[in-house]
Amino acid sequence: MGPIKHSGWTKIWTDISHLIFPNICLVCSNELSIKEQHVCSFCNQNISVTNYHFFKEPTEMDKLFWGRVKVNATYAHLFFEKTKASQDILFNLKYKNNQNLGVYFGKEMAKNIRHIEAFKNASVYIPVPLHPKKKFIRGYNQSEAIAKGICNELEVEMKTELLTRTKHTETQTKKTRFQRWDNVSSVFRVNSAIKTHQHIVLVDDVITTGSTLESIIRLIQEEHPEILISVVTLAIA
Repeated sequence: MGPIKHSGWTKIWTDISHLIFPNICLVCSNELSIKEQHVCSFCNQNISVTNYHFFKEPTEMDKLFWGRVKVNATYAHLFFEKTKASQDILFNLKYKNNQNLGVYFGKEMAKNIRHIEAFKNASVYIPVPLHPKKKFIRGYNQSEAIAKGICNELEVEMKTELLTRTKHTETQTKKTRFQRWDNVSSVFRVNSAIKTHQHIVLVDDVITTGSTLESIIRLIQEEHPEILISVVTLAIA
């Protein structure tokens, strides 16, 4: 029997490493096969991607802001569907301290955002902030994890100090559209340093009525109407 080539040793070591330290799916936590990366084939098949980066006509996310605030461009990566993988993704990201999941999907989002002309001159991505109390309890900001993945892939800046949340609000989950707006209408503060950027992108995890983002956009536009504002979210509900 001849000597094992270097590539053969590499494969053996990969197999042993996978056996001792198996990779798990970031969504369902089941073990990944050697050929799978980050998300298993089953979960991938159960993710409904929007494909908004291919759209020539306005998307449903674009229409959310019509008649409310002026937005330069929007992008949502997934459709939120109960009992589907998208629900598990958002739950694990938001409540299971799975920051790697946010970074991974941020990178996947960036691969599509790269092809949208309206985003190409954006100089900074700003994650929607959590109140310090909520961030302390949760341990991290899920929107920041998503923004980190996007910025690493696109090689652009992420800044967290340009926008802060000054008031700890109640959960938005069971509120009507008006209640959501009233709940977040005066809880953010804009750092004046934001004016050094001509085009910013706000990053959130999921958009439903758009009330939180509308509140932030109104605030920025009142103080700095010259700034172009775009929006990206992991999911649209």
